[in-house]
Amino acid sequence: MTEGRRDVKNPLLFECAWEVANKVGGIYTVIKTKVPVTVSEFGDRYCLIGPLSYKTAPMEVEQQEPKDPHLAATLEVLRNAGVKSLYGRWLVEGAPQVLLFDTGSVYSRLDEWKGDLWNLAGIPTPPNDHETNETVLFGYLVAWFLGEYVARQLDTAVVAHFHEWQAGLAIPLLRKRHVDVTTVFTTHATLLGRYLCAGSVDFYNNLQYFDVDHEAGKRGIYHRYCIERSSAHCADVFTTVSHITAYEAEHLLKRKPDGVLPNGLNVVKFQAMHEFQNLHATAKAKIHDFVRGHFYGHYDFDLENTLYMFIAGRYEYRNKGVDMFIESLARLNFRLKKSNSKLTVVAFIIMPAATHSYTIDALKGQAVVKQLHDTVTEIQHRIGARLFDRAMRSNGEHGAATAADDLLSDEDKILLKRRIFALKRNSLPPVTTHNMADDANDPILNQIRRVQLFNSEADRVKIVFHPDFLNSNNPILGMDYEEFVRGCHLGVFPSYYEPWGYTPAECTVMGIPSVTTNLSGFGCFMQDLIERPEDEGCYIVDRRSQSVEDSVNQLTDYMYSFCNKTRRQRINQRNRVERLSPLLDWKNLGIEYSKARQLALRRAYPDAFYGVAGLEGEDEEFDFGMERMPPMSVPPSPRYRMGGLATPGDIGTLTEEMQALGTSDYRGQPWANEDEEEGYPFPLVMKVRSRASSVISGASTPGGGRSKSLSEGDLLRADAALSQVNGVNGTH
Repeated sequence: MTEGRRDVKNPLLFECAWEVANKVGGIYTVIKTKVPVTVSEFGDRYCLIGPLSYKTAPMEVEQQEPKDPHLAATLEVLRNAGVKSLYGRWLVEGAPQVLLFDTGSVYSRLDEWKGDLWNLAGIPTPPNDHETNETVLFGYLVAWFLGEYVARQLDTAVVAHFHEWQAGLAIPLLRKRHVDVTTVFTTHATLLGRYLCAGSVDFYNNLQYFDVDHEAGKRGIYHRYCIERSSAHCADVFTTVSHITAYEAEHLLKRKPDGVLPNGLNVVKFQAMHEFQNLHATAKAKIHDFVRGHFYGHYDFDLENTLYMFIAGRYEYRNKGVDMFIESLARLNFRLKKSNSKLTVVAFIIMPAATHSYTIDALKGQAVVKQLHDTVTEIQHRIGARLFDRAMRSNGEHGAATAADDLLSDEDKILLKRRIFALKRNSLPPVTTHNMADDANDPILNQIRRVQLFNSEADRVKIVFHPDFLNSNNPILGMDYEEFVRGCHLGVFPSYYEPWGYTPAECTVMGIPSVTTNLSGFGCFMQDLIERPEDEGCYIVDRRSQSVEDSVNQLTDYMYSFCNKTRRQRINQRNRVERLSPLLDWKNLGIEYSKARQLALRRAYPDAFYGVAGLEGEDEEFDFGMERMPPMSVPPSPRYRMGGLATPGDIGTLTEEMQALGTSDYRGQPWANEDEEEGYPFPLVMKVRSRASSVISGASTPGGGRSKSLSEGDLLRADAALSQVNGVNGTH
């Protein structure tokens, strides 16, 4: 079959990931939230592939028969060979087609496929690594399926997009077997990077010096590393989720990524600004209820003068920056006490860990407060009934009005005293809401003990460690995660290793200010896009070019300055943060995935794009037809790091004009007087600069250079000139 015969303008897309209809971590969120924009582009030419989990699939997938005859024939062949699968519609927004393979149905072939993998690609696989065994089975099933499918479907190009090493094993198999499938591989974090950072290594300053094979072998992940590296090298296009991860991947996986595909979210914009502020107030009231119960007996602070900060994510003590967060809280506590501040900060640490049960103290606190609330409500009704009855009996005589003391009966007073005495407490409020499985060796609890933040009355900073997922059925903190985030004032995520960082992105979309670092993908993304991100409620701690001590002090400064803001200033900042949400919308960032697929097709089928006729087809391929963003309000709008207004397709790579890829299929126009950064140009580019489809207006015009941002002086002179013109016109 010659490659020129396939239709490359309307390709089929198979997206393969371990977390399709199978929630394990953040990639589930990426895949699920990206579905609507991908379905709008591909329709029924889009199908997701994942492993079949009998625990979750029945609730997530509606089984159907495939309408594509080639797909039905392929599944029939696999079924006759003993492969069990589930095909249908994933019950998420967009309802995409989904195909799930039961890896357990082919376990008898594991040793055969392991031997083939060694002979074919030289990748070793130890016998006792269950996760790798599942990866081998899944990879061979996907490669088998795609090979059978493209052997039957001969008219249309097929693009297969793989996420992470667990799904990427099929890529070297497809390449070795010369299967006519175009491949894209996206790594959301490198295996070796995560292991190295967790081991207290000065990772980023020594990245180019690591002996990757030795380090992977020393940590027992050499076979996994080989799978990840072969996936990156065999794919037509290799991408990562952020520039910081691209830098890491180039050194650890030994291939420079072709582009960056930032993670997005489905942003729901409110018609009026006050709507999400009302959601904040409602959610904050629920957190107030928890705090009253948790701190009963020591509830001596004003909730109206209390700020809620939080950190959330996987329990990775160093990688997620929990160590820096707790140290900064101790320093913040010292500053607030020294300044005699009346403000109270309640800091939540939401990180699931091994626990036995809820603490008795935490359960008792919520119960005692509920009893008091119910008693007061009951007494209110009684007083109201008595007051109404006696007012009616007065018959209009003022002297017959009831005295206030008469309304509260002796029974009411005794009941109220009993409830008040129940609030007495001899111990301090607990730091954690659960009984930890290994309390003595828990790193978070040990650091809290070291800095002595025990929720004493003198402390202005209180800590609540909730080592469990949040959900509305929780008897202590009965809120879903999204609702909890909306009720807080500041999210703090000082990560050391964070390839992207959905937690600060979710804060931004919900209008909550956040702290991140320039070692997280999200932090680099916002730093590239906005001139002064801290003015927009996105604080970025420098953990790359300064010492840990300086980084801790910078984080403390950010939190202390936030504490000194007035309520009106905080409301204004939430408005500014919420306005950044279009930057993270899949409607804007989804175009980066389209560009990656286009690049893969151009590399796989160059004759279809760069034939003898020249480059006539190039212009139309990158015309994605997306609408221009509505103009931001001025002057308070964030200043983006570019001249002119961004278009949606440019949002994901606002600074990509600084760099053009030097590959044969990207003839980018280098910008004048632009120096390359230390041999690794950032940001990476996913753009063919053609006259018809350039995302930046005028970017590909011969001789066109970088547009210059207007300074404040330029704006003032323009205003003066306009005023003068208006004055002249006004005389007519």
